[in-house]
Amino acid sequence: MEKKTLAVLGMMCTGCAAHVERKLQSLDGVGAASVNLPARTVLIEYDKQRVTPGQMKEELSKIGYDLVVEEDRNVEAIERRAYAALRNKVAASWLIAAITMALSMGWLQVGSMDTANQTMLLLALANLIYCGRQFYDTAWRQLIHGSASMDTLVALSTGISFLFSVFNTFWGEQTWGARNIEWHTYYDASVMIITFVLTGRLIEERAKNGTASAIRALMGMAPKTAHLVDSGTVVDVPISALQPGDIIEVKVGEKIPVDGSVVSGEPRIDESMISGEALPVVKRKGDKVLTGTITHEGTFRFKAEEVGQKTVLANMIRMVQAAQGSKAPVQRVTDKAARIFVPAVVGISVLTFLLWLFIGGTALLPRAVLSAVSVLVISCPCAMGLATPTALMVGIGKAAQKNILIKDAKALESIRKVNAVVVDKTGTITFAPHTPAAGSRPSSPAAAPAPPQETLKPHAREAMEELQQMGIEIYMMSGDKEEHVRYWAGQAGIKHYQSKVMPQDKEDLVRKLQREGRHVAMVGDGINDSQALAAADVSIAMGKGTDIAMEVAQVTLMGNDLRRIPDAIRLSHKTVGMIHQNLFWAFIYNVVCIPLAAGALYGVSDFQITPMWASALMAMSSVSVVLNSLRLRFA
Repeated sequence: MEKKTLAVLGMMCTGCAAHVERKLQSLDGVGAASVNLPARTVLIEYDKQRVTPGQMKEELSKIGYDLVVEEDRNVEAIERRAYAALRNKVAASWLIAAITMALSMGWLQVGSMDTANQTMLLLALANLIYCGRQFYDTAWRQLIHGSASMDTLVALSTGISFLFSVFNTFWGEQTWGARNIEWHTYYDASVMIITFVLTGRLIEERAKNGTASAIRALMGMAPKTAHLVDSGTVVDVPISALQPGDIIEVKVGEKIPVDGSVVSGEPRIDESMISGEALPVVKRKGDKVLTGTITHEGTFRFKAEEVGQKTVLANMIRMVQAAQGSKAPVQRVTDKAARIFVPAVVGISVLTFLLWLFIGGTALLPRAVLSAVSVLVISCPCAMGLATPTALMVGIGKAAQKNILIKDAKALESIRKVNAVVVDKTGTITFAPHTPAAGSRPSSPAAAPAPPQETLKPHAREAMEELQQMGIEIYMMSGDKEEHVRYWAGQAGIKHYQSKVMPQDKEDLVRKLQREGRHVAMVGDGINDSQALAAADVSIAMGKGTDIAMEVAQVTLMGNDLRRIPDAIRLSHKTVGMIHQNLFWAFIYNVVCIPLAAGALYGVSDFQITPMWASALMAMSSVSVVLNSLRLRFA
């Protein structure tokens, strides 16, 4: 099975995301599809022998969405054009809304009331066709495929209020006036609903740009061109032209374009953006250099080994994208609720309409229509649908900025529960033999001579103390002999340790702690840690460890700073807390506003949420969830 993250154009709400997932998962050969609504992407797991991205694209187009599978289509450029088009529609809709409101309120006189109504009819029709057409197009395509979304609610509410107003414009007096029933037109409601919904989406799109800042920062680390050495001559070429085996020259202050190994020169490389290491590292012939890192001192040449999507940086980007597109357990509950939300809202709206007719008969028909329309508009599932993925996207992006790569949303949600940590010694707490980092030293005065060729990692003791202050017990495991393990446990401030252990012993300890009711994190860097990593509730690998450890682990710490472990735990607490906040307010919003829109205070007060204000509140509910999640960027 192959995994790909592809952009999806046309998604606006959680209903849209659910339709895309269901459609893709219904295709033969697609194993799984997970939509990241804030990022407008889908992570697809599929068998390329049975289905192609082109076939997926064709199927999605039938229900109104566009899957970007062509490499020559610049998604960012498409989104910029879409944003500009949306901005133009918002401006036009506000202009139409201002004129319509002025006519409706009598501030602008154009002759008789009939003339004013007919003028508003033309304005509202123009607004529906130019500014709101997307709602009707999408709602119709979804209807013929037996589905519904927020676009369905907008199309129904604006369509009903517009058609009811058209009826009243031409037949209102003889139908209602003849029965002494007060009647009005509601063109302003249909116009303002579209205006507020579009405005909310514009603000939401602008805010969502901030949630993708971590991915954009990673993508921006790679330079666009490289100095290729060709037959002794240095020529500038685009990165896409580089091939494994090419010799590339890098000057002081420049970024390294692809992964490779040094062939001449001894530069000092700033690798902080990849590994988090603060001090530049001296590179000699044969040493690895990575894409996006910066030459601090010394011009040098290196041989390209990994290019394109095979570089370490490209792999980091894929990991972050995949994690942001994954679903946390709490999100799966809201997804199920969202799938039945739109049909339930339509049912509540119909019930509201019938109740008003039952209470007051045809005399309250206008109020019945407005109440039903208000329920349709205000019951937006967007806030509920955005509550989890926006917080996860910002949280995982924030972790990436701290050089913590989280494989999936489940891991981010689970880290906060950790109350026991099992750590490997060599390569995790200490530097392995011939690999000490510049400036590293024991973090406390040595009580005995240090074992040869081994050094405590900087900040290791600080990290262990921080974890213990959080109420987390630490257990150090090592295959080394007793005196060495005891010495380094003392240096790191770890009370519990075991020496001369085998890989099975590490796994046994993890499972023993789990049987005692602990939520266990395993931190390791080698093949001999992979058993314990796989058994742990949360598995954490060091970024300079072996590939197998990083493959098994749910979390990868780039570099050697163990303080990222407590950082990850704190970030997990904050992210999950943010999700709960978002879900609470989204739920309260619907619980409070739906009855008010339906007219629950009738008989006690004349207060009722009108369609116009319903659209404004609905738009702000979605925007508030996104803005609230963005606070994690400053955590």
